[in-house]
Amino acid sequence: MIACATLIIALFTVTSTYAQGGRMMDTAAMRQRQEAMLAKMKTDLNLTQTQADSVKAISTEFNAKRRDIFMDPANQGLSREDRMAKMQPLTEAMNARLQAALGADLFKKYQDWMQANRPQRGGGGR
Repeated sequence: MIACATLIIALFTVTSTYAQGGRMMDTAAMRQRQEAMLAKMKTDLNLTQTQADSVKAISTEFNAKRRDIFMDPANQGLSREDRMAKMQPLTEAMNARLQAALGADLFKKYQDWMQANRPQRGGGGR
């Protein structure tokens, strides 16, 4: 579940992130990559337009809630594990909504697809 949460965050985050080299990532380019991933997911999983729209809406809703956790000044001093623990209920709620929208079989395929198509994140401890 934590891996799925991390994956979702990596794919659909709407906050500004830093690219390698410390420059702000172009949010328009980030949105284009997100749309491309959604289009690939729709094709690979043979999603209907309604299912694809549901995945996008659910992801957008829960990413905003995750962003609030990460951006909340009260959480800035928390360890990564503590932040992940705060996000766990959100992850579970998001997965429940996705499973309801996709059905059990397609939700499993979605999870497998997300794992296989996770973008490679560069960087690390600077």
